[in-house]
Amino acid sequence: MKKKIMLIAMVSALSITSLAGCSSESNKKEQTKIDVPTEVFGDTIKYDPNVEVNNGEKVTIELWEWGSDELFESLIAGYTAIHPNVTIKLVNNPWEDYWTKLPLALDGENGPALFNIHNSYHENLINYLAPLDIPIEDLQADFTGVDAHIIDGKVYYIDYGMMTGTVYYNKDMWEAAGLTEADIPKTWDEMREVAKKLTIKNGDQIVQAGLNFNGDFHQNYLLGLNYQLGENIFKEDGTTPNVNSDTMKQIMQMLVDFYEVDGVGSKDFGEKGADSFGQGQSAMVIQWGHFYNTLNTTWSDINFGVFEIPTFDGNPYAYNRYNGESTFGINKNAPKDQQAVAQDFVKYYLANDNVQVAFNLAMSTFPAKKSLANNEEILKNPSLRVLAEHIDRYIWPGPMPETVENSLKRAGEEVFYNGVDIDTAFDEAQATIEKDMKNSSFVSVENLYKYAK
Repeated sequence: MKKKIMLIAMVSALSITSLAGCSSESNKKEQTKIDVPTEVFGDTIKYDPNVEVNNGEKVTIELWEWGSDELFESLIAGYTAIHPNVTIKLVNNPWEDYWTKLPLALDGENGPALFNIHNSYHENLINYLAPLDIPIEDLQADFTGVDAHIIDGKVYYIDYGMMTGTVYYNKDMWEAAGLTEADIPKTWDEMREVAKKLTIKNGDQIVQAGLNFNGDFHQNYLLGLNYQLGENIFKEDGTTPNVNSDTMKQIMQMLVDFYEVDGVGSKDFGEKGADSFGQGQSAMVIQWGHFYNTLNTTWSDINFGVFEIPTFDGNPYAYNRYNGESTFGINKNAPKDQQAVAQDFVKYYLANDNVQVAFNLAMSTFPAKKSLANNEEILKNPSLRVLAEHIDRYIWPGPMPETVENSLKRAGEEVFYNGVDIDTAFDEAQATIEKDMKNSSFVSVENLYKYAK
């Protein structure tokens, strides 16, 4: 039996203030013991803690990230406890600066050996990445979605977790409306009726919105519900957008009807649906997994529940899209000894179940590691638990260029705020995306979906 790693402390609370292996600035703080593993651990991808890194000689590397210091410090502490000859300097950059500074650093001689990746910046980073030194078949055996990351027979990073949308509802408002768990909607028709019951008005003025999608209807509805109706975001060539389709316009019309026919919300009832929910003014919102953490920190007084996104007929081609939270990138221009440490660090990260659970809980993502699908800690998170049954029915379209989301958001705003008809707004969005993607290397990976037609 493999020895337990004390990084499990990250899983429950992420409350470690100081760990062995961190910088000397931590010496004044209470030290937390790390039980160093002595036996090989992992599923198909295995990690042997008895193998020296860099022949036991001292080596220092940098790891760049954008704002989860405690999580990364814990990860680094676990690794350096096994390899005390390795020093990993954690460099935090604000998200707004990260994507400007990182490519510049990687283009030089002193860029970080390891760095956080977000797949929306794939095209800006891919030419700086070294492929993972792990057999592709091993990655495929342990993790979901690996095929979508294979480029010319190599993998440069994968997803450790999958984030998607679920419905958050205010339990107090639900009870006040006379609703019970038996009323949780499975279809959009049922969703409309529930939203009506949750709406409170003073005359024509909305006091409590039954459903609010202001600010993010493009992310949670327009770019996702198309799959429920059997249609991809991109056409068969994988590069031509499919946003001015009858299906996309049908979804937009449903949103308009929610507000203008059913009256369960309004374009003027708060700029952002998420904020309105957190402020106790809206009864239901569809948000991605990160909203679970936001509610527990920023709006902890909201008594909320979560259920899976409704479908049109109860038997969808797919429930929605997801986006992956990415593993680390390795700088191909880093010195060879630093690259070797970075490769070893990534293998440790992927093999370690406790670390994988900790990262997924911190980001509120469903684990891409197959063996963790029924993990007890993961399923304690309600926004993840409701995904467990159908997680293989969510699609990743690939690292879509920003113009796709931006153009659809603009189209919806034109319809809601400027009275532009749906056909015109979506035809303009199609033209804009095609123009912006003219020189893009993006190719959709929707065809790799498990149940692709």
